[in-house]
Amino acid sequence: MAQVLEFKLPDLGEGLTEAEIVRWLVEIGDVVAIDQPVVEVETAKAMVEVPCPYGGVVTARFGEEGTELPVGAPLITVAVGERAPSGGGVEEARTESSGNVLVGYGTSEAPARRRRVRQEPVAGAAPTTAVNGRAGVPEAEDGPLPVISPLVRRLARQNGLDLRELTGSGPDGLILRADVEYALRAAPRPAATEAPAPRPAATAAPGEIRTPLKGMRGAVADKLSRSRREIPDATCWVDADATELMRARTAMNTAGGPKISLLALLARICTAALARFPELNSTVDAQAREVVQFDHVHLGFAAQTDRGLVVPVVRDAHARDAESLSAEFARLTEAGRTGTLTPGELTGGTFTLNNYGVFGVDGSTPIINHPEAAMLGVGRIVPKPWVHEGELAVRQVVQLSLTFDHRVCDGGTAGGFLRYVADCVEQPAVLLRTL
Repeated sequence: MAQVLEFKLPDLGEGLTEAEIVRWLVEIGDVVAIDQPVVEVETAKAMVEVPCPYGGVVTARFGEEGTELPVGAPLITVAVGERAPSGGGVEEARTESSGNVLVGYGTSEAPARRRRVRQEPVAGAAPTTAVNGRAGVPEAEDGPLPVISPLVRRLARQNGLDLRELTGSGPDGLILRADVEYALRAAPRPAATEAPAPRPAATAAPGEIRTPLKGMRGAVADKLSRSRREIPDATCWVDADATELMRARTAMNTAGGPKISLLALLARICTAALARFPELNSTVDAQAREVVQFDHVHLGFAAQTDRGLVVPVVRDAHARDAESLSAEFARLTEAGRTGTLTPGELTGGTFTLNNYGVFGVDGSTPIINHPEAAMLGVGRIVPKPWVHEGELAVRQVVQLSLTFDHRVCDGGTAGGFLRYVADCVEQPAVLLRTL
């Protein structure tokens, strides 16, 4: 007899508590291999393909596409040691499991041996689990209860139905969803006063459109609110003549080789500035009342996508040259557009660079990407009147804004950082002298 194992939505890491089912990658009856992706989910941070740690036959799926599930909720059940249902070339599925494929994968329940199926599964029958070495049903808190599916339990609970009063029509008396639905149809409906329908949290008034703050939009809202609530931030800004920086980039890109992006040059300037002013490459441990300073720069950069604002992180940006930074920015930006960024690529930043000039605006007061201590904002680079070498000229001018956590440093440090960044933008040779 096959053993049915329940695979639950794993902890996808970084404090994520729920995910929305975007697309099922398997059907009931499919044979899956260990670590084969079975569902694509969208978290508040990224699109993730979730691999199943068990190999066997899919016997149930929980949740339709578009359903939001909490971490720990059932995703699928897999019959391990089950033969393929229709001669698909798989004699039997091995009753093995992978290791911890993602955070929170508990796979120690799966046996580590092969078992051969003695009889074919009944078509359309609900799965049963192995209890004490034989087919049976899971134990309830106060005794055996012949029901497996959490959906059946929830349906009965929501309708006040005692499952112990039902006789299941499935194998070994297993209670199926059809049994619950039949019992509910046969039972008299309670009066409206006995079980009033829950009122919605809010209804749209005429002329209103209400959009739930959930998923990525909800995560962004929570993070920005927390930043404003917890961080005593301040902003300083300066205009800089970026003409020489733009000329330097043009010269680099006409010399052959991979193209260097403007964002990569700004990132090199940021990492050099953080080496001189490391106070801004830090975070505040409020509980310990300590400033935690980092010896590495994991540089986040703001990227607008169809799914909303994301902040991918370039690991060890301080150790990369402009060519490497350009390639990594391009890779992460494309992954953000296609929704394939992993949670690990969206977290762990120590400083953020925000180029909002791509939206055609000159300036902004950036909100710090909690729990970091600072963010550099870069406006558009446009021709403007500028006094250059004592003469009025048209130059390529950019506004730079620095928002910083006033707990980690005072204005002198923040001003020194921003002035150094502006000097490097105006005279790229300043950067070369400090490398």
